[in-house]
Parts: sequence; structure tokens; C-alpha cells
Amino acid sequence: MPILILSDIHANLTALEAVLADAGSQEAVWCLGDLVGYGPDPNECVECIQELPDLVCLLGNHDAAVLGRLEIETFNQEARQAVLWTRQTLTPQNLEFLGQRIERSENDQVTLVHGSPREPVWEYLLDTRTATLNFAYFETPFCFVGHSHLPLIYQLADGHRQADLFIPHAYQKLQMTPRAILNPGSVGQPRDHDPRAAYALFDPDTLTWELRRVEYDIPRVQWRMLQIGLPARHMQRLSSGW
Repeated sequence: MPILILSDIHANLTALEAVLADAGSQEAVWCLGDLVGYGPDPNECVECIQELPDLVCLLGNHDAAVLGRLEIETFNQEARQAVLWTRQTLTPQNLEFLGQRIERSENDQVTLVHGSPREPVWEYLLDTRTATLNFAYFETPFCFVGHSHLPLIYQLADGHRQADLFIPHAYQKLQMTPRAILNPGSVGQPRDHDPRAAYALFDPDTLTWELRRVEYDIPRVQWRMLQIGLPARHMQRLSSGW
């Protein structure tokens, strides 16, 4: 059975629930970090994730900032506001869960990180040059990353010096070829100008990757953010997927 790949939920329970309903029953879930930040439901998202089967869940940069492990001055003003609100809102039990997250996980097939294999919590893979350099920092056939909120694939073919960028279509089941870095996009705040929540299904037996998109009730999330007083910019980004 395929493994459910999630990333960048960002305290958006409505999007997370839509993804879980769309994905159906799964035997294992790999979450690539950033459970919190931006959205109105940090406790609910942390508690929901903990209930998922055979869970691997990594530390993201927003998770680290809420824990005080990253200086919030590295974030823009709106993101800092969300971090501070999240710190005050999370229960001690959910803070403890975040604090137990690791930065990197590996098995025979896949390396899992939030940002990049070179800098697991913070580095963005936004171009082929940066991606190419990062292939030297993992030895498995594949690496799954989040952080950029962009569903994409970097492929480094045998004999090539630079990785190629491929943007997959939703519901297209792709045959995976070593070596590659794959990003499932963001559940809670997509930034590829498609507001639908993004996730992926990875089949370790057939080595296939399927990007999926699912609509959810964005106005409902925006209303909760408004009531809390979270930044208007973060509400607007949900509508347009940027």
C-alpha cells in the first residue's frame, strides 16, 4: 500500500482533514515538517498527526521557531507574529511532541528532510543549481523534501552534471528513477498558484509517485484566522495559492 507523504500543514486543520479524507486508509504516513505556523489550528493539527499510523514526522523551520530553536528575526514580520501566537497557544503536551521531532530520517530507499539534505531545517530547494549541489548530501536513491510549498521533482540522471526540474501534474502516477529529490507541496499553504491542498502517495514496492490536489473550505479557515487576529496576508495567500 502506498505511503502518504505530507508536508507544511501549517496549522490548517481543514486542509489536513480534506487530504486525509481524499487519501483514504493508509498503513504509513511520512510528514516532512512544519505542522504549525501561519494557520489557526496548531493544537488540532499536532493532535491529528499523532493519531496517524506508522508515523514518521520531522521538524520544520516553523516548528523549530516555535520551540525557540531558531531566531524569529530570520522570519518576516507576519511569520513572526504567527510564531509568537502559536507559542502562546500550543499546549505543553503538543509542544513536547514538536520538541521530539527529528531533523532527518533515512531508510534503504529514501532520505527524509524538511528543507534540504544539506541543511535539513532551513535551506530552500528553489533552483536546479542548489538542488544539484544537494545530491552530494544523501546516498539513498531518493530524497523527499518540503519547505518550499512547491510540488516538484529534481532529477539527476546518470552522467549529468546538473539536475533537471520537473513539475508533475496532479493524479499522474510517475515511475520514479534514481536519483531524485521530490517535493509533495504543501497541505496547508500551497504556493504554486493552485490553492488546493497538495500531498503525494509513494509506493515503495513499485517506486511510483503520485501528486494529488484536493479542494477544501478556504473561507472557513480564513474566518478562524480573522477571529484570532492572524495576519491578513496569510489569509489572502490561501485564496490564490501564493
